[in-house]
Amino acid sequence: MCLRRGIFREATMAFIFTKSWDAAIAKNVQDFYDTLSEKEQRRFAAVQARQLGYGSVKYLAKLLGCSRRTIERGLAELDTLPNDPAAGQVRRPGAGRKKKRLPDSPVEQHLKSVLETRTAGDPDDATLVFTDRSPALLSVTMAKMGTPVCAEVIRHWMEEHDLRLRKIAKDLAGGHSPDRDAPFERIAALIAAYEEAGNPSFSIDTKAKEHLGKLLRAGRVRSTQAFHAFDHDVPSWADGVLIPHGLDDRVRHRGPMNLGLSHDTSQCACDSFRWYWNRIGKRCSPEATSILWLCDCGGSNAANQYLFTHDVQLLADHIGVEIRVAHSPSSCSKDHVIERRLFPHITRACQGMLFDKLDTVVTLMRKASTSTGLRTTVHVMRRHYETGRKATEHMKQNLKIVFDTLLPKWNYRAIPQHATVIN
Repeated sequence: MCLRRGIFREATMAFIFTKSWDAAIAKNVQDFYDTLSEKEQRRFAAVQARQLGYGSVKYLAKLLGCSRRTIERGLAELDTLPNDPAAGQVRRPGAGRKKKRLPDSPVEQHLKSVLETRTAGDPDDATLVFTDRSPALLSVTMAKMGTPVCAEVIRHWMEEHDLRLRKIAKDLAGGHSPDRDAPFERIAALIAAYEEAGNPSFSIDTKAKEHLGKLLRAGRVRSTQAFHAFDHDVPSWADGVLIPHGLDDRVRHRGPMNLGLSHDTSQCACDSFRWYWNRIGKRCSPEATSILWLCDCGGSNAANQYLFTHDVQLLADHIGVEIRVAHSPSSCSKDHVIERRLFPHITRACQGMLFDKLDTVVTLMRKASTSTGLRTTVHVMRRHYETGRKATEHMKQNLKIVFDTLLPKWNYRAIPQHATVIN
């Protein structure tokens, strides 16, 4: 009689669970379960198991794709709440796979002995050491020494000892100017004086030369597939060259870009400003009595070139407004204002894109902007500029350039005829 009652009880309990979800609800439960963390998944499954009743553990394990043991662990954890040992984290303290460490073991001793012979240092800096051995090569060497260890463990060990992969930091000054601070102090004083007088000031420079065509460019862009470029960067395969000359209008926070198509010369730099001033600048600053140019010391606007000062003088004569030039000192081109305020945003707008045609470049550069209000305009200068020009004696003798008494080689004025001079 007892045996018969036991068989009847088991049969009854086997058919108690009849609360399975319909297909739509089951799909919602599965989708929600997949969004949870490891801890949240087992506890969610445990709550549902208690709600559904007897037999639900097997049903939920099959529905959610987890083991019955996982749900049973969740049920046990529900009984310990609210005293949760893993509160605020997915796993309890000390849980998870342990890192394999090599402290004071024969493996570490062998590894140190190998690195001692394959590590060099900087004689001027005792803290700088480096090795030419990769974790994979060290793993092979360790196996030959009878203490095999995988490359991943060696990599973690090297990182813990600060032997990390690093690239060369480009932060050493290439030269030293004896008057490094004075020119920047002079530039700051001139900027303040021009802003107070309501006169415009521009930071002027030429960005790195670019090639038109299907040549590789640095950077990445989000796209459904990669752009295709030539497998070699051969300049002769390009469809042309671009000389991006920029003007950073400090007051209006605008960045006009003028694209030359031949050579980076002083004539190109002056024509770049000439085009901007005749079409935009003089309308924005109709009362200007002087214009401040902030330049570096090299390239098309070199401080020690007669051709640049000659072309600046011709430009001042043409527009009828004095141009004051203030050069930053030698070896300080990276501290030039335009290098921080305009050129990085032009680079960001164009990175990872092929300069396959001129219209593409113009469109990309026009999109350069910042949340603080920087906007750009782009103009293409199609004039051909000759290289190899020489400053003649007649040119030198007839310069109307007025050099400052303070730092004259870096500060001077091009005064046109009948110009109003600002001191």
